[in-house]
Amino acid sequence: MKCINRFWDEEDQKGIYSCPQCRQTFIPRPVLGKNAMLAALVEQLKKTGLQAAPADHCYAGPEDVACDVCTGRKLKASKSCLVCLTSYCDKHLQPHYKVAPLKKHKLVEPSKNLQENICSRHDEVMKMFCRTDQKCICYLCSVDEHKGHDTVSAAAERTERQRELEVSRLEIQQRIQDREKDVKLLQQEVEAINHSADTTVEDSEIFTQLIRLIQKRSSDVKQQIRSQQVTEVRRVKELQEKLEQEITELKRRDAELKQLSHTEDHSQFLHNYPSLSALSESTHSSSINIRPLTHFEDVTAAVSELRDKLQDILTDRWTNISLAVAAVDVLLPHPEPEAGPEPEPKSRDGFLQCSCEITLDPNTAHTRLLLSDGNRKVTLMKHQSYSHHPDRFTGWLQVLSRESLTGRCYWEVEMRGTGCVAVAYKTISRAGDESGFGQNDKSWALFCNQTDYEFRYNSIRTSISGPCSSRVGVYLDHGAGILSFYSVSETRTLLHRVQTTFTQPLHAGLRVGLRLGLRLQICSRGSTAEMCKVE
Repeated sequence: MKCINRFWDEEDQKGIYSCPQCRQTFIPRPVLGKNAMLAALVEQLKKTGLQAAPADHCYAGPEDVACDVCTGRKLKASKSCLVCLTSYCDKHLQPHYKVAPLKKHKLVEPSKNLQENICSRHDEVMKMFCRTDQKCICYLCSVDEHKGHDTVSAAAERTERQRELEVSRLEIQQRIQDREKDVKLLQQEVEAINHSADTTVEDSEIFTQLIRLIQKRSSDVKQQIRSQQVTEVRRVKELQEKLEQEITELKRRDAELKQLSHTEDHSQFLHNYPSLSALSESTHSSSINIRPLTHFEDVTAAVSELRDKLQDILTDRWTNISLAVAAVDVLLPHPEPEAGPEPEPKSRDGFLQCSCEITLDPNTAHTRLLLSDGNRKVTLMKHQSYSHHPDRFTGWLQVLSRESLTGRCYWEVEMRGTGCVAVAYKTISRAGDESGFGQNDKSWALFCNQTDYEFRYNSIRTSISGPCSSRVGVYLDHGAGILSFYSVSETRTLLHRVQTTFTQPLHAGLRVGLRLGLRLQICSRGSTAEMCKVE
């Protein structure tokens, strides 16, 4: 009613009113009444339920290929013709099934890329392939700019490339099988490592039969085993994850090649083939070799031997345990044998090549130590408002570096006042006499003042003679077990060298002033130590 009234309102000036449906005219304007029949039909439909209108699944949406022949709202195309270069809905496709000449046309699944089959120069269908230039061309191109080139029909080239595709798929499928086998072996290796480590840790409980010192060693062994266990499992897991990623990538590539192999459009096949056919080289070994392995069993044997030789534990026998843990063998390719340790640098340029930037860890700093200059400098001050942290030193005025040190490293420390330069394991105690640098077997320290030096390790003190300087250089070769301290001025003079076996990563350490609890000397206040930039 609203629609009709609005339509007649526009015709008021004419004085003649036409029915917008049947076009019958009325003078004067009639009064509209309710259509009783239509109203009854609507009421009946409301009671019985109006069936949903057919979905517009037959009309082309934004992602669909539309029929090129339809006018107005276009229907979805059901096929594309590679000869006509036109897409057709079911209705407009019928001539291709009924008219004899059209029956010979090549019909493929609907494609939005039909125009890519047209030569931009000659406006002809590209049914040829130039092997010289590796591109699709039309017939006119083959006698024009591609004259004399190695040209074949697109269908012939497709056949050749299809064979290559199948070979690539077979290779991918074989690599998938190899990688799946490797992943299974690696998973078994992880379980074997974990089982061996767990068993060895349980066996190491024989330390409880010994004195307190041996109990402490037991804790060290278990920590090292777990550390090595984590390292080896991580290595296996990393390779396992890489292999799984490669399998996923290979499966994806196989699916793409499979989809490409089913493409009926030769030009599309040849257009997409170069980017999909290339198969990257595997960065991993073709398979995991099965060979006799060693996990943590040798550790148990070494621990049992140490139980019977208590005196040797305090000297050289302790090394056997560390070496046994480090020699755990897993199902991974072995690296090439490493060359011997590099010689200690002799020139400043040699030390510069080993130099590293070191920052101090605020969580380890004693509450009387102020860190500044980007946590590179420490100064003895009044109490600092540091938060509680389990890594903080409470008995000695000390701090450790944030970075762990392995490999070859060199750094220099500028000392003002009393203090020491040290390296220590992170597991060093944080309280009590044994927490001081040089007071245990977890730290090595060079004590400095304005007149002389003293080296300390495991509470053993060694006086050092040499030119006094405010700057001390430290050279560490963790793998070779070398730790050297130098007096640095215009020249570099070796003060003391340590040759040992480091079983854990090291951290640089600094101490300024005297121990808390003793009466602080006036000269100790304001003492500083700074990690210098080596230039």
